[in-house]
Amino acid sequence: MQITFLGTGTSQGVPLIACQCKVCKSSNFKDNRLRSSIQIDINGKVLVIDSGPDFRQQMLRNNTLQLDGLIFTHEHKDHIAGMDDIRAFNYINQKAIDVYATFNVQAALRREFQYIFSDFKYPGIPEIDFITISPDSDFMAAEVPITPIEVMHYKLPVLGFRINDFTYITDANFIDNKNKDKIRGSKVLVLNALRHEKHISHFTLKEAIEVAKGLEIPEVYFTHISHQLGLHDEINNSLPHGMYLAWDELKITV
Repeated sequence: MQITFLGTGTSQGVPLIACQCKVCKSSNFKDNRLRSSIQIDINGKVLVIDSGPDFRQQMLRNNTLQLDGLIFTHEHKDHIAGMDDIRAFNYINQKAIDVYATFNVQAALRREFQYIFSDFKYPGIPEIDFITISPDSDFMAAEVPITPIEVMHYKLPVLGFRINDFTYITDANFIDNKNKDKIRGSKVLVLNALRHEKHISHFTLKEAIEVAKGLEIPEVYFTHISHQLGLHDEINNSLPHGMYLAWDELKITV
């Protein structure tokens, strides 16, 4: 299974519009972060988790030629805004795209992309098939078994996902013991780490490190990163053994 980090930035991306800080002005490509998303290549299938505003750019940059399923963590705009661009895959692959989402996320998608679901089908609109998922039940996506992991993003439930020995969690600041047990035993964990200062709905870097240590995961990557965290190389070099900042286009094999 190969994981590609399509984006590792927070909701506004890095660099931030009009910001003149040292991170936003950095010439290091690892300090340039599109909105958070990953691609999973497994058994000849391609799954993508979240399609934010940069989805088109991410698909082109990664030269992604097929899409067998789109899985959503939650309904915030930086995770759903690019769904319209799956219509390219409708045309190339000659099929509707399976979209895996909770009822709440489906409701948000119906609001944001109402033209997809209207009685009058305008030519060329995205073609999707909703598949309802819930935090309480494992599901299959493109013949791949997936375990959902419910975390809290302030007061909003968000789903992380475990596939075999790989777990992906973004937009969280609390994970209860029941869901921590679902993560335990993973070989690789991806976890959000927004910045150093306390935040109402995201783990700080220190909090994310403590969670990862408590779960005893041997290989950990931090994502959903703000320009406020600092320069990639400086922060990455300060992390405990086995922990790393992810960057856009990083590929790992699990």
